[in-house]
Amino acid sequence: MKTTQSSESQALPLEEQLVGVNAKTGLYPAARSWSGGRRRILGKGPLESYCYHVMSRTCGGEIWFDEVEKEALRRIIWRMAEFSGIKIVTYCLMGNHFHILAEVPHRPTWLQRFDGPQGEAKLFQHLSTLYSKSYLGMLRDELADLRQRGMPILAEQKIDALKKRFCDLSLFVKEIKERFSRWFNKRRGRRGTLWMDRFKSVLVEAKGEPLRTMAAYIDLNPVRAGVAKDPTSYRWCGYAEALGGSRRAQRGLCKALSKPVDGWKSAAAAEAYRCLLHSEGREVKDAQNEMVVQRGISVESARAVLAAKGKLSPAELVRLRVRYFTDGVVLGSREFVEGVFEAQRNQFSPSRKHGARRITESAAPFYSLRQLRLRPVS
Repeated sequence: MKTTQSSESQALPLEEQLVGVNAKTGLYPAARSWSGGRRRILGKGPLESYCYHVMSRTCGGEIWFDEVEKEALRRIIWRMAEFSGIKIVTYCLMGNHFHILAEVPHRPTWLQRFDGPQGEAKLFQHLSTLYSKSYLGMLRDELADLRQRGMPILAEQKIDALKKRFCDLSLFVKEIKERFSRWFNKRRGRRGTLWMDRFKSVLVEAKGEPLRTMAAYIDLNPVRAGVAKDPTSYRWCGYAEALGGSRRAQRGLCKALSKPVDGWKSAAAAEAYRCLLHSEGREVKDAQNEMVVQRGISVESARAVLAAKGKLSPAELVRLRVRYFTDGVVLGSREFVEGVFEAQRNQFSPSRKHGARRITESAAPFYSLRQLRLRPVS
């Protein structure tokens, strides 16, 4: 039986339901380690980075995430990736499990950014992506005290302990799961384990066909599961986020396609990846071509996309840049949205001066009351 949260919490605005997800923390307990299971294969050779397909499922697959919970998990994944130095190639968050295709850089090379006279200052600047100002202030005081008392080695050991959390796949995934579990259990008013044992991982060659195929497999999950006819319409996957204007998601898929980081901007990577998805994700029918034995993109839809060479119409691009039109609260001309904003100014932060947020840059642009896109659409 699915666990559901109260109808009162569902009625709250999205950002209020996500309180705690974006909050900076003090010292966070190290993620626990579970024993048993298969031995994890990690890349330890001379390459600059290694890619892994990571998957984890809820206990028994019986706990299902709603839209707010998927959004919370998405934010935690990106935040922990930024902190850990790990790059997300793509991802997909399903109702009871998640997939991440992660690129883990060579730690000694990545840590060189903290070398030199300004190294410790740069380290503290990086730590601010996750930790609160109060905790970082206490940490600075503690390091200064140790050095003043003639114990610089202990100070360095504390710094080294922080650096060990970077570029580590296991710590990255375990902390995502623990941080999300704490928020999820508080929201649902539940206790106990959320995730089924350790996460699974597959080492993937970080270039060429293996990486492209794995990325497509992950982004096609909602189609294979029958919850979407096209991955563009499933907002909790890397492909949909990239089409929504997210630079970080676009960079990840350019990596999968071995395209330059600005390849998405020229549309070359976007069109190539869309063709790949519709080629790899076609539904499979039986020998009589009557019954679908494996769900996927319909043959007709795949043919249409391939015939268009992966191009999306302007109308589709606008739709994909907006998360959902219902998320905007108010949609219309600039004058209309500003009028609503002025009439209800007391519901917004005193620092906010204007209500209208542009969605398109066409000859007759329209606006929303919330920021629904990461960059304008032509």
